[in-house]
Amino acid sequence: MLGAFSVVTGDNRSPVIIHIPHAGLRIPRSELPSFVLSPADLKAEARRMADLDTHELAFQVRDRSGYRPWLFQNEMSRLVMDPERFPDDSEIMNQVGMGVVYMQTSDRQVLRRPDRVRDARIIRDYFLPYSRALTEVVAQRLEIHETVTIIDLHTYHVQPLRYELDPYARRPELCIGTDPFHTPPELVDTVRAAFAQSEIFDVALNTPFAGTYVPLRYYHREPRVRSVMLEIRRDFVSDAPRGSDHYSLVSEAIRQVVRQLNDAAAVE
Repeated sequence: MLGAFSVVTGDNRSPVIIHIPHAGLRIPRSELPSFVLSPADLKAEARRMADLDTHELAFQVRDRSGYRPWLFQNEMSRLVMDPERFPDDSEIMNQVGMGVVYMQTSDRQVLRRPDRVRDARIIRDYFLPYSRALTEVVAQRLEIHETVTIIDLHTYHVQPLRYELDPYARRPELCIGTDPFHTPPELVDTVRAAFAQSEIFDVALNTPFAGTYVPLRYYHREPRVRSVMLEIRRDFVSDAPRGSDHYSLVSEAIRQVVRQLNDAAAVE
């Protein structure tokens, strides 16, 4: 639907797509009646669950990367629809009411009442068009490049929220999320090397969150589609002043990842 997502065109010489799925705050007026929270509480919950500033971080990286990567951004709050969930019973976050259509808040309170007709409509009107559009961007990149890399950009809170499945997991400055099919070791090495240039980053794999986004058409089917999730702790991005040392170091490290991927594509 109009305004549900945006695609920012990159350079055809770049095989990189930066995916920004959880930065949006917009909730369409037509969806407001489905929520049980007051307007003020709903707004606060949308901000609490948003990966704040990841869109601005992505644009900063894009503008400093030589060959500009492509950006794909969810413009809506993930409270409306989470594009990174599986739309069936295989989704592990269903157990805490956070599948494609969220039923619970971050502190495990009621967000929506059950309504299968509504949920089917949200999947039809928001989830599927989003998935098709991102799939098309990947397909267009594959027509030009041997491989395409999705950088799945997120942030997470310093302290765990109640919905998290493992509240005792390590919470490093950078969590690298991987998939055994779509994240080759050399891609992890590229990310590690870029962030290792600053000694302040504690880097870990798949903690406190695991996995990375790949469009369902390609998921565990097309190894040419590579993906890595960058989960940056919020005190280094959202809670750090723009232009601060921490924010700048994060931006520079991601820029280096993009440039190395661009350079590798140039010699394929």
